[in-house]
Amino acid sequence: MVIVMKIGANQDQVGAIKRKAERLGCDVQITQGKDCCILGLVGDTSTISISQLEAEECVDKVVRVQAPYKRANRLFHPNDSIIKVDGRTIGGKELAIIAGPCAVESEEQLIHIAKDVKKAGANFLRGGAYKPRTSPYSFQGMEEEGLKILLEAKKITGLPIVTEVMSVELVEKISSYADVLQIGARNMQNFDLLKEVGRSNKTILLKRGMSATIEEFLMSAEYIMSEGNQNVVLCERGIRTFETFTRNTLDLSAIPVLKKLSHLPVIVDPSHATGKWWLVEPLAKAAIAVGADGLEVEVHYDPVNALSDGPQSLKPEKFEAMMNSIKVIAETQNRTI
Repeated sequence: MVIVMKIGANQDQVGAIKRKAERLGCDVQITQGKDCCILGLVGDTSTISISQLEAEECVDKVVRVQAPYKRANRLFHPNDSIIKVDGRTIGGKELAIIAGPCAVESEEQLIHIAKDVKKAGANFLRGGAYKPRTSPYSFQGMEEEGLKILLEAKKITGLPIVTEVMSVELVEKISSYADVLQIGARNMQNFDLLKEVGRSNKTILLKRGMSATIEEFLMSAEYIMSEGNQNVVLCERGIRTFETFTRNTLDLSAIPVLKKLSHLPVIVDPSHATGKWWLVEPLAKAAIAVGADGLEVEVHYDPVNALSDGPQSLKPEKFEAMMNSIKVIAETQNRTI
């Protein structure tokens, strides 16, 4: 349920309505806009009388929210969320460009790539230290040594670190190194993990599950936010369909749909969506054209010998060319890189 206060309602009136809602058993989230104040009620609102609330002199209107996700819902938070991470932003006018290798393989490899992607215009560095792989025989990552290398790359380039967390037990350790915790597609409905990162103070990059509906995706964000962490970034990375030519099928329609339903920033991962490096640039352009707030792109200077996801990784020079090409698209959306 959403309570829209009248323009000019003072803090005492807002506080009185908030306390009244809390007495009725609801948690209340207050959003103060430029012209009016909105109270989002979370909990069982089925017995609350809309007419009684609207009878309050300071209340403009009351709207029931049918969607099961509340905190992620745009009705509760009409303005786009802009999330600040170590001097950078995700959401807003500037596009967030997260780039780097799928996996940290060595200090030389990561720092080489980190310098290249920063030079090309990336403002975040990605790299996997703990790798969830389909096969147990594939490279599983350098683990904590990889985290230390990521931190060293940040010291050299200044780029905030984005890396994946795979289990509840790893949240505290990875949080001590990373700026953004990534929840991979396979863990989108790992509810214990979602609740644990919801209790952290880190920005969470939540990837859509390969067979998840948009509502299921937003409900996963709700799990995180219900624990108190409102800094959630949604990532469309392709869904599983009958098509086998590409690794997944990038759902471009999800971007404007998510932007309509939710206030959370939405980025796109064209690397995992396609599994083919030559498709990354055209789909990155398309993502920006339909309103994405940024991109997550895999970059490697030697894709043929990469220990993870080489076929979908751009070489640094191709990443730089892509960055130059999407600037034109960004301008049409009043965005900057």
